[in-house]
Order: sequence, then C-alpha cells, then structure tokens
Amino acid sequence: MLTPPGLKGKQYRISGKAYPRLARPGQKRRRVFQVLGAVVALALIGWGTVQLVSVFGSKKKPVAAAGHCVRPATAAAGDAAKSSASPHASASGSAAPGASASASAGASAGASLPPLPAGVPQPSTFTVNVYNATNHPGLAGQTAKLLAQRGFKIGKIANAPAPLEGKVTGTAQVMGAIASKAAMQLVGSEVTGSTATNDTRTDGSVDLVIGNGFSALQSPAQAAQALALAVSPSPVAGAHC
Repeated sequence: MLTPPGLKGKQYRISGKAYPRLARPGQKRRRVFQVLGAVVALALIGWGTVQLVSVFGSKKKPVAAAGHCVRPATAAAGDAAKSSASPHASASGSAAPGASASASAGASAGASLPPLPAGVPQPSTFTVNVYNATNHPGLAGQTAKLLAQRGFKIGKIANAPAPLEGKVTGTAQVMGAIASKAAMQLVGSEVTGSTATNDTRTDGSVDLVIGNGFSALQSPAQAAQALALAVSPSPVAGAHC
C-alpha cells in the first residue's frame, strides 16, 4: 500500500497501485468552452461554404432569342407607355389653352414617324373626327391635338353622339366605312385595345370615339408596332417564349 509523503499512515491510508487522479480547478469549465467554440467555428465554416456555392455556383437562366418570340398585338399594345398628356382640360371637347410638357414630347416624337406598311394611307390623306364618350372634360381636344402632331388631319372635335355617350366601355371605338379598313387600322393603332366598327358612311372619314377605359395614346414606336401586327398578323408565340 502507498501512503502520500507527509501523511501519517495511521490516519490516511490509500490502497492500490497508483495515486488517485485529481482534476485541476476550472478544467471542466474550460472543456465546455472549448466544445462550444468548436461548434461555433463549424457553423461559421458551413455558412461560408453555402454562401460561396450560391455566389459562384449559380447559373444564369437561358433567355429566348428575340428573333424567335413574336408577341401578339394585344400584348404589345398592353405595354404602351403613357407618354401622352393627362386627359383633362377646361371644357369637354375643347383643347387645353396651353401646351403641356407631355404634348411637347408628343410633338417631338411625331417629328420622326416610322414608315407605314404597304397599303396604309398617310394620316394626312383622310379626316379623323375625335369624340369624347366619357365624363372627363377636354379629353377629345387633348387627344385630337396629339393626333394632329402626328400628322393626322383632324375634323370634328366634340362630345360623342347620344347613342354612344357613356356606352363605350373600352379604350376607344374606331368607326368608318368598309372601304376605309386600312385607315381605321392606322387610327386604331394609336390607342391600346381599340375596337373597329363599320357603318354606312360614304366618305373616307374615320371616327375615333374615346371610351371610359382610355388613359393615353401609345408612343409612335408602339403604334407602329401595333399597326404592323394589325396589317400582317404574326403567328402566336409558342410556349417556350
């Protein structure tokens, strides 16, 4: 039996072949902190790995070629930017006394109009009558002024006839003779979602009746695109577009 030095054998006796292992004060707490530090370090390393993979391992989605996707006329017209003047003036059917900033923009845009498709008459070769079928005063005058800046020959500017007053729920209704189909398409391309109706008139004039859904004319470039699709409809784009 072994007895530690300095201890009396009668009072303290230790049996066995080795001294008992006595832990230093605070060693247990140190081990706990070491384990927690290791867990935090592993978590940081894992988070950093995920971030690197997400940044450098992501792939760009393929984009369909612009030449293979043809947009329908309604979709192209629906993207029209509202670059025309606000449809409000002092009296119904009359133009505003001063030119607004948007009207000036329309004039500058109308200075360089794109060429018309074959078979479509020039806007100055027929008369366009602009009627307001809404309860917004001055809408016909504002629209007629912008159309004149784009080269159209404006005729009457007034409130819509009684049968059409408040009855045009869409953006606009284009009216004319059957022989004026191309001219009606040209006028209708200026307004998103306009509809065409034939009547029994004998002249080549075209009526543009502004409806409750009207907000603004399309830009000249957008109107030209809508006209091209109306004159020569393109096939509907496939599902891959």
